[in-house]
Amino acid sequence: MLVVPQAGVPQRRRGTNLPKMGDFNQAVILDSIRRSGEGLSRVELAGSAGLAAQTVSNICRRLLDAGLIMEAGKETSGPGKPRTILRLNPKGIFAVGVHIDPAVTSFALVDAVGTVLESLERPTDLASAAGDAVAVMGRDIRDIIDRSGVDRLRLAGVGVATPGPIDAASGTVVDPPHMPGWLRVPLRSILEEATGLPVVMDKDVTAAAVAELWTASTASPPSMVYLYIGTGIGAGLVIGDEVVRGASGNVGEIGHLIADPDGPECDCGRRGCVKVTCMPETLVAEARELGVLPAPDPGNPASLHRDLEALAAAAENGDAAAAGVLARSARRMAGVVSALASLLDVDRVVFGGPFWPPLSATYLAQVPEIVRQLSVTNTVHALDIAGTRLFPGEEAVGAACLVMEKTFSPNAARLLLDAKD
Repeated sequence: MLVVPQAGVPQRRRGTNLPKMGDFNQAVILDSIRRSGEGLSRVELAGSAGLAAQTVSNICRRLLDAGLIMEAGKETSGPGKPRTILRLNPKGIFAVGVHIDPAVTSFALVDAVGTVLESLERPTDLASAAGDAVAVMGRDIRDIIDRSGVDRLRLAGVGVATPGPIDAASGTVVDPPHMPGWLRVPLRSILEEATGLPVVMDKDVTAAAVAELWTASTASPPSMVYLYIGTGIGAGLVIGDEVVRGASGNVGEIGHLIADPDGPECDCGRRGCVKVTCMPETLVAEARELGVLPAPDPGNPASLHRDLEALAAAAENGDAAAAGVLARSARRMAGVVSALASLLDVDRVVFGGPFWPPLSATYLAQVPEIVRQLSVTNTVHALDIAGTRLFPGEEAVGAACLVMEKTFSPNAARLLLDAKD
């Protein structure tokens, strides 16, 4: 699809106030300052990063000159000169996040520490041609940037979290199962033309894992599985403090893992897959069959999210059938969690996604003990199972974290590139 820039659409920017973000040591310093919370001195940075004091001083001077970090007072601890504390400058860099769900598309413009400056939410347009719907998203991005008043030259880019599968190399949405008509949509190129900004695109599950890692403290376990519960269910993966994306960017497609061998038949020909036993729509359908929820009203259809909330409320209020639906789902999901945790030997499993809140009470009460019983490594190390740090509705913030990850976080690929220079 050829997208012709419209009048008033900003062209791809050619300059920026931001320094070149390709240096591994610089990324290490930025990441250390970001994670510290209260800030670090140059001496502490040299010690934590294992770099020479002069190297740290030179990097910090560049980052101060660029406005990415700032001096935040002095600290005295024992004899000697007070140390100057360096912190991330919240207004040093900004990013826009877009989270595309089959039901709702949300937008957020955030600063360097994740504060939301502008946000927007719209029903996802599945009636229009997919390319046209994405072009409208580009206009929405421009609108929230204009409303925010931020310096466009400090915008690092746009992060987009989209249902998979994706073609990461070309920035294309391939054929999401719940988004008819979205067949090989060149999302990245359309949004880059529409906004004049670089666009980073990833699967929604991977973006959620990035956001969880981005908001983590240095004490958090470096390896985890993120179970994303949206309209579909997928898994994001972090190993050794780095996000794993797979050969094509499609890691974590778990819809056809078998959660219950005696469960209902799946369209893949097997029985009891995650897709037909654990997804929100299957839980709601089971609740309707049991009379927990009323039959749908064609004249006033409820959203899937409201239906799932109603199911959770009925369980909380003592409805045994409703509690049974959620308990069966928890047992099935615990089997999936156990298999993933054993296969990957991770320290932590995190649940999240738009449909997580209604399930959280049942899952956190039941899944950890079932997984402990099934685990083959519980005598070696504990497995922490928790809910996400992000609040409901912050999925667009997670998408913006894709940009921040690319800008700030050191990774092995960058180190290899630096070594070739």
